[in-house]
Amino acid sequence: MAKNNEAQARIKINKLLEESQWRFEDSGSEKANIRLEADVKFENLGDDFEDAETHDKRRGAIDFLLLDKDGRALVVVEAKKESIDPLSAKEQARNYARNINARFIILSNGNIHYFWDTKHGNPETISRFPTQESISQFEKWEPNAKELADTKVDENYIIETQMPGFANDPLFQEDRTKMEYLKNNNLKQLRPYQIEAIKSLQSSALNAQNRFLFEMATGTGKTLISAAVLKLFLKSGNARRILFLVDRLELEDQALKAFRSYLGKDYTTVIYKEAKDSWQNAQVVVSTIQTFLAGDRYKKEFSPTDFELVISDEAHRSIGGNSRAVFEYFIGYKLGLTATPKDYLKGLNGESADSQREFERRLLLDTYKTFGCESGEPTFRYSLLDGTSTKSGGPYLINPVIVDARTEITTQLLSDEGYSVHITNDDGEEVNMVYSQRHFERKFFNEETNIAMCKAFMDNALYDQVAKQIDIDLFGKSIVFCVSQRHAAKVTNILNKLAFQKWPDQYNESDFAVQVTSSVQDAQQMTINFSNNTLNGKTKNPEGYDSSKTRVTVTVGMMTTGYDCPDILNLALMRPLFSPSDFVQIKGRGTRKYLFEHEDYEVFGDITAEKKHFKFFDFFATCEYFENEFKYDEKIKLPHIKQIKTQNEVGDNQIAQGEFVDENVNKIFKGPFDLDESDQIETVVETPIGAECMRIDREGFIRAVEEDILGNETLKTMWVNGDTLEAVDFVKKYIIDKPKNFLNLDKVRRAFKVDRRISVIELLQVAFGEKDAFEMKDDLLESEWSKFQEVHDVDQEHFAPVKMFFKAYVTDKDVRDIMETRQTARFNTESSFHFDEYQQLNGYKEIVPRYIKDYISLNTFMN
Repeated sequence: MAKNNEAQARIKINKLLEESQWRFEDSGSEKANIRLEADVKFENLGDDFEDAETHDKRRGAIDFLLLDKDGRALVVVEAKKESIDPLSAKEQARNYARNINARFIILSNGNIHYFWDTKHGNPETISRFPTQESISQFEKWEPNAKELADTKVDENYIIETQMPGFANDPLFQEDRTKMEYLKNNNLKQLRPYQIEAIKSLQSSALNAQNRFLFEMATGTGKTLISAAVLKLFLKSGNARRILFLVDRLELEDQALKAFRSYLGKDYTTVIYKEAKDSWQNAQVVVSTIQTFLAGDRYKKEFSPTDFELVISDEAHRSIGGNSRAVFEYFIGYKLGLTATPKDYLKGLNGESADSQREFERRLLLDTYKTFGCESGEPTFRYSLLDGTSTKSGGPYLINPVIVDARTEITTQLLSDEGYSVHITNDDGEEVNMVYSQRHFERKFFNEETNIAMCKAFMDNALYDQVAKQIDIDLFGKSIVFCVSQRHAAKVTNILNKLAFQKWPDQYNESDFAVQVTSSVQDAQQMTINFSNNTLNGKTKNPEGYDSSKTRVTVTVGMMTTGYDCPDILNLALMRPLFSPSDFVQIKGRGTRKYLFEHEDYEVFGDITAEKKHFKFFDFFATCEYFENEFKYDEKIKLPHIKQIKTQNEVGDNQIAQGEFVDENVNKIFKGPFDLDESDQIETVVETPIGAECMRIDREGFIRAVEEDILGNETLKTMWVNGDTLEAVDFVKKYIIDKPKNFLNLDKVRRAFKVDRRISVIELLQVAFGEKDAFEMKDDLLESEWSKFQEVHDVDQEHFAPVKMFFKAYVTDKDVRDIMETRQTARFNTESSFHFDEYQQLNGYKEIVPRYIKDYISLNTFMN
C-alpha cells in the first residue's frame, strides 16, 4: 500500500493560519491574534493532534480563538486530526461559540475546511482561512432575504440612481417627450422581462436559494439586469462588496463603463488590476477570470469572505472547467448569466466521450449544476424566440436568415475525421495530410475556397435598406469571422479586390473591408469607429448618410462578445466553430433592432427603414453541427473556383497561369492578383548567430523578456487585449527557438531549475507579471488538486484515496494506462497507487480521469 508522507493536521493548519496572517505570538508591533487555552502550546499538541484535548475533554481535537484587532473573539477554530470528519463536532463548536459570543466557526482537519456563519446558513467548504481584516468586514454583513424580496423593482429602478429627480421633470411626465428625454439623458428603463428576471431572483432568495442562473439571449440587456441586481443586493444590505467576473477584456471595460453610468452616483466600481491597492474601498470589483486564475491569484490575494455576491457573465465560459474554482472559492450568493441553453447541443446519443461536442455538452451541464439547476430550468429564461415575439412590449430582437453556404469542408467533418488533402512537402514528396479542427484553425488555407466564400458572400448579402429606397447599392454593414489573423488578412484582401471591381469609383483605396484583429494597430478603436459609423470616414453615396465608408470588418476573436453595433445586416462565419457559446455570441451580433434614417433635403425628404432581419452565412455547416437536421432559411451554391496551372486560351479569352476562374472559365479578378500582398502579420527575418551570444541565464532571461516580449508591440497588444491563443501562436512562430530572439523554453526551465516542462503561456504570464515565478511540479500539482477540490466537494471518507489517485493519474503514465485499458488488477503491483486505494474511490474512478482529461495539460508535468 502506498505510504502517505504528507504533513499531518497540526502542521497543515499552522501553515493555513500563517498564510492568512494569524499569529500565535507577537511579531514586532503586531500583536498575537490567536488565543489557546491557558498553558497550552500549539506545537505540543502532536503532529496529528494526538495529544490534544478540547475544553470539554474531547480527545484528538483542539478549539481555540481567532481575535479581532481589539482582542475580541472573532472566530472559533475547531481543529481535528486527519481521520476525523470536521463536521462531526459542529454542535460542540456552536455551543462554545455561543458561550463566548463568537459568530464564526472554522472546522478543519488539515485537509477539509468549513467556514460557518452561525447567524446565516450552513458550513461552507473553503480552501483558505479568511484574514482578520476580511472577516472583520464580513462581520458587518447582515443578509436579509425578506428585505431583498420586498424591495420594489420597477422600470425606473436604475433611473432613480442615475437621475434622482427625473419623475418631477415635465419632459419625463409627458408621453410625447418621454422617450426623447430618456435618450438625451442616457437613462435606462428596465423592460418587462428584465423586471421579471429580478422578481424571479427575489422569489428564489426568499425560498432560501443562494444560487441563481439567468439564461437570456444575446442582446437582451444582461449588463443592465446585472446593474439592477448589484443595486438590489447593495441597497438591501445583502452584500457589501460584489465581484463581477468576465472572460474577455472588452467585457471588463464594458461592464466598468456601464456600472459607472448606471450606478456611479451611489456606488464605486473598479477594475481589479487597475486598483490592486484600493479595490477594498469599492462596492463593485470587475475582473477577467484569467486575472484571478493567473498564479492562483484568487487564493493568494483574496479571502473567501471578501465578496458576498459573485456574478459570472456568460457563465459557460467564465466558470467552465477548473475556472469554476475561482467562483467556488468565495462564499455567499452566486449569480450566473448565460446565453447558451443547456440543451443547445442536440442529438448527441452515441457521441464519443472524448469528442469536442461531448466536452462542450458537459460544460453546459456543469454550468447548470453549479447554480443548482440540474433539471435544466434556470431561475429565469428569456430566449431568442421570446425576444422576437410581440409579448411584453416586444419584439426586442431580430431573427436571422440562416444561409447554408457550406463548403465541402464542414465543421462535422473537421470534428470527426479531419480534412484530408494531397500536398507536396518541403522535401518535394507528395503526401496525404489530414487537418483536424486544431490544424485547420491555425495552418490550413485553401485559396480557391477563400475566393469562393468571399464571392458568395458579396453576391448574396443584404444591402442597406435606406440606400435601396433611392436606388443606390450600398452593401450592408457586415462582420466576417476568420480562422486566424493570416486568414483574416487574405479574406480582407479578396473582399477589397472584389469590391473595387464592382464599385471602382467608390472603393479604390482598399477600404471596403478592413482587418480588425489584435495584431493590427488601433484595432480596438476601429471596432468603436465601425459601431459609430466613422471607420475610414462616412459613405459618400448616399451623400450625407450617417453610415461608415468601410462596410465590412474582418476579424478572428474580436467583436464576438459585448460588441454593440445594431446596424449590422450580415454576419459570415468563414471558420469552423466548436463552442456553442461562441456560436451564440457571434450570431447575437446581428439580433439587435435598428431604425435606419436619412434626411435628403433636396429630393426624397425623410427616409426610414426598420431592420427586419439579418443574414448569417454558415460556410461550415456549423448550425447543423450544433443541432442535427437544422433547417436553413436559405441555401446557396458556392461558385467552383480554380487556379489555372498553365497559360491557355478559351474562346476569345486568354487565361494566364495563376489566374483564378469560375466554373464557366470567367476570370474572377481583372489583372494579376497576389493573395499575400496585404498580409499584415509581422514577418521575422532569422539571422544565425554563434552560441556565445545566447543569453539565457536569469539575468539574460530578464533582458530577453524586456526586448523580445515586452518590447514587441504586436505581442503586447495581443496580450493586453486578452487574445491569449493568438499571443501564444505568435510567440511560437516568431520568438521561441529563433536565434534572433534567444528565448528557448528548455533553457528557461534549466535556468530557473524547474523540475517539469513549462509552457509558452506560463512564460508570457511570468513575463507580463501575472505570475511571480514558475511553480515546481509538486506546487503546481497541489494547485491543480485545490482547484479540483473547489469544484468537487470531496468528503472525509474519500479524501485520502481520491487525492492520491488524482496525483498518481497526473504524474504516472502507467496509472493512466491501467484506467484506459481497465486492467485494474495491475494496481496490485503499482507503486504510486495500490489496488486497496482504488477500491475506495467509488464514483471518483470516473470523475477524476474525466476532469484531468478535460482541464489539465499532462505535458506540463513531464520532466
